[in-house]
Amino acid sequence: MTPLIEGIGIALDSLRANKVRAALTILGVAIGVMVVMVIGSMISGINRGVEDIFNQLGPRTFFVFRFFQGGVVVSDGSDETSPWRDYPPLTVEESERIAALPTIDAVVLDESSNAEMEFGNRSLPSVAIMGRGVRWLEVSGGDIFPGRSFTNLEYQASARVVVINEKLAEELFAFRDPLEARVKIDGVPFQVIGIHHPPPDIFGDANRPRAFVPHSAFRKYVPYFDGWMGFLVLPANEVTVVQAMDDVTGALRAMRQLRPAQESNFALVTQDKLLDTWNQMTGIFFMVMIVLSSVGLMVGGVGVVAIMMISVTERTREIGIRKAMGAKRREILWQFLVEAATLTAIGGIIGMFLGGLISVIVKAATPLPANVPLASVIAALGMSILTGVAFGLYPAAKASRLDPVEALRYE
Repeated sequence: MTPLIEGIGIALDSLRANKVRAALTILGVAIGVMVVMVIGSMISGINRGVEDIFNQLGPRTFFVFRFFQGGVVVSDGSDETSPWRDYPPLTVEESERIAALPTIDAVVLDESSNAEMEFGNRSLPSVAIMGRGVRWLEVSGGDIFPGRSFTNLEYQASARVVVINEKLAEELFAFRDPLEARVKIDGVPFQVIGIHHPPPDIFGDANRPRAFVPHSAFRKYVPYFDGWMGFLVLPANEVTVVQAMDDVTGALRAMRQLRPAQESNFALVTQDKLLDTWNQMTGIFFMVMIVLSSVGLMVGGVGVVAIMMISVTERTREIGIRKAMGAKRREILWQFLVEAATLTAIGGIIGMFLGGLISVIVKAATPLPANVPLASVIAALGMSILTGVAFGLYPAAKASRLDPVEALRYE
């Protein structure tokens, strides 16, 4: 421990003696560590928020999509990069067949579009219109008050009724009561029957005007791009998700007359799979940010080389005396490596403090639940120390190889 404490003390003395050079070194490392901390906390917070969103759907809910690949998909319009073209769209008849299965509690249709919405002389050119099944509130979360959601009878009759969210009510009606008011969606009159208060959403969807209509009315009155309807499936009680998914797969394959050797031309996706895909994407983003933040560490590393080379030059005679008194090469090497690692560790600690402060500010000022994971703290501190060791190795090696006779003669 004595060489370690001695090396740290020498590093602190060097920092005080060369404030400008040391400050530049510390600044570069601090910026790199700060970026790692902030990005890590934001990604961790986003991942936790996504998990909360999926938890609102219920842990047993799974999805049926026309096509699901996951990750980042780049399509140039060709058949090779657009495999979804080989998958026929899901249909309402298929949802009804799935809903009739004894292992399924409910199937909620999910389809969306954008359309102009008017009330009196006020108009919003692009409002998100969501076509949903009757039990949509069970999977979307939140509450409706005042008012209500649409009933099964209204759904079967394609009734022109609409539930709007708070943001849409604020922008379209200002200070007027929207309940029972008649609005126009793409020129078609609808009656407002409720105000939806969504659960907290880290992506800020609560701040976007939205309207929910029966899916039957959506298909009849709202312009939409055909082919991308999805199902949210709720398994029955006492039925496992695996069993429910097997039954849904069998029913869809039978309706599509697929032979046993043919692959399914639809996708069943669990929440765990969606979370895994999301975590892979954010993991790639995190790695890219680490590479970018390494620029700051490189700046700090160059500063370490410069300040340590100056330190070696200034202390050449001291090194000669130590070697003449029996100090070994590894002891000299260790001393200078500890000194370099101490400088960058100080920068790392400052960067961790700044990164944590910024994360707290982000959490307080935005809906993002920024969270500083322990792994980010360890990684940030480890990166700063590793930078000092890596860039301080050359000056330390040079110091350890000095000839003691020549070093004693140095002026």
